[in-house]
Amino acid sequence: QVQLVESGGGLVQAGGSLRLSCAVSGHTGDSYAMGWFRQAPGKEREFVASQNWVTGSRDYADAVKGRATIYRDNAKNVWYLQMNSLKPDDTAVYYCNVGSLPLRVGAGYWGQGTQVTVSS
Repeated sequence: QVQLVESGGGLVQAGGSLRLSCAVSGHTGDSYAMGWFRQAPGKEREFVASQNWVTGSRDYADAVKGRATIYRDNAKNVWYLQMNSLKPDDTAVYYCNVGSLPLRVGAGYWGQGTQVTVSS
């Protein structure tokens, strides 16, 4: 059984940083990519970042480009999303996702989410 467990969310002031973690366990089958999505209150879940763990290539949403880095600790099978220069618009529940590219809502494996709140 595949499990994804996020952590690292919290309350941070605008301009601050957070590092989100996603611990992955179990056999993920043909999946070869990992990503982060977020969902703000009243909005649809949206793509944030992804990485192809075979090629190493990364992709970021325009809203976080230059402020976010997705990376993996291979030894621990933990994925991270480092977010810097946080803005109030970054406030959302952040979800990690494992699947095949392109990652999309409703496909692959998902964690339960971790809340990020950015105060102005």
